[in-house]
Amino acid sequence: MTFRNLAAASAASAIALSAALPAMAQDRTEVDFWHAMGGQLGERVDQFASDFNGMQDSCTVNTVYQGNYTETMTSAIAAFRAGEQPDIVQVFEVGTATMMSAADNGAIYPVYQLMEDAGIEFDEAAYLPGVISYYSDTDGNLLSLPFNSSTPVMWYNATLLEENGLEVPTTWDEVWEAARVLRDAGVPSPVGFGWQSWTQIENYSAWHDLSMGTQENGFAGTDTEFTFNNEAVINHIQSIADAGEEGLFTYGGRRGDSRGMFVNGETAMWINSSAYYGGFVNDITEFEFSQAPMPYDPEVRSEPQNSIIGGATLWVLRGGDEAENSCTAQFLAFLSTAEQQADWAGSTGYVPITTAAYELMAEQGFFDENPGTDVAIEQLTMNEPTANSRGVRFGNFVQIRDVINEELEAVWSGDKTAEEAMNDAVSRGNELLRRFEAAN
Repeated sequence: MTFRNLAAASAASAIALSAALPAMAQDRTEVDFWHAMGGQLGERVDQFASDFNGMQDSCTVNTVYQGNYTETMTSAIAAFRAGEQPDIVQVFEVGTATMMSAADNGAIYPVYQLMEDAGIEFDEAAYLPGVISYYSDTDGNLLSLPFNSSTPVMWYNATLLEENGLEVPTTWDEVWEAARVLRDAGVPSPVGFGWQSWTQIENYSAWHDLSMGTQENGFAGTDTEFTFNNEAVINHIQSIADAGEEGLFTYGGRRGDSRGMFVNGETAMWINSSAYYGGFVNDITEFEFSQAPMPYDPEVRSEPQNSIIGGATLWVLRGGDEAENSCTAQFLAFLSTAEQQADWAGSTGYVPITTAAYELMAEQGFFDENPGTDVAIEQLTMNEPTANSRGVRFGNFVQIRDVINEELEAVWSGDKTAEEAMNDAVSRGNELLRRFEAAN
């Protein structure tokens, strides 16, 4: 079933539900949607709800910003315990194991079951494999709806590279060679990155088909242990630290804290989410920029495997009545249509999560008119995902990422070697894995 057909099915369902109610006495069923999208992204989420609310007269979706990803998930858990939960909550990808545990305890309404119960046709095969696999159970059933999916890319200042006669690097050795030229030309911090666990360990491992943990990176069970203190990752982290000593790299903070360094031209090559595209289009006016695939180490793997996603997904919490569940299902189907996904991806830099949306964007000429915007999709789909590159599903991973951040920061400050930090991160991380296993 194509998503154009899915859109028609969704619209038909909404019309049928509306027609079933008396026109003069009809009350709208309200659905609460808690999300973590601030600024322009939040405005776009509000527009999704407004458009859906305007296309039928039986459902109203109320969007509520709850803070960053961690704050939103924490708020939803607390609200559920108090019996005041929203119908839909946006949760980032590292919260998947926690939400799956909640599903096992009856708190989650799996999306595939919701759609079936609501009578809405839903073709899971229409999603990109690298996206849907992250949020499916071991039987391939979709538990939550992929919404804003991204992957790391290498953003680069095309003007600076051209002025210095440089080609876009494809390997890490080439990155450092180009960085030396840029440093000598007066660029303050040639290389940078954000979300360092995601970009430099999780995706570095997947990109080189390396295991980050046992039990298929946690997908096959909670009795998993970390393995990212391997020679390849240690050497990679140490090379970044050494580059910092040379003045080629400056640590700019967790998450997207170093974004401004790229926007103002202080950093020429910046590895972070593809979802920065929309903001960069608005904010960067002094130079030409584009995106390229993440660099790789040919000594580790002759060519890249595939990258893994970041971003977030939409989970449905149990507790709503039949009318609320029906409206929730209709709204999720609406969000999944090719038209909505193509508009979302084109305006933000998140990847279109369905094949139909990608094809629609190509037909509309978006990728031709905006070179580089298809890099994220190519990275995610360049090879069939392996057990090492499907993604990660570790319990307590929000806290574990904090541990990894702390250990990496000790490397950048010179307080630890990469080997010491990775060994400590694995040891501390395994303790948190055992706590999660014991609780679930």
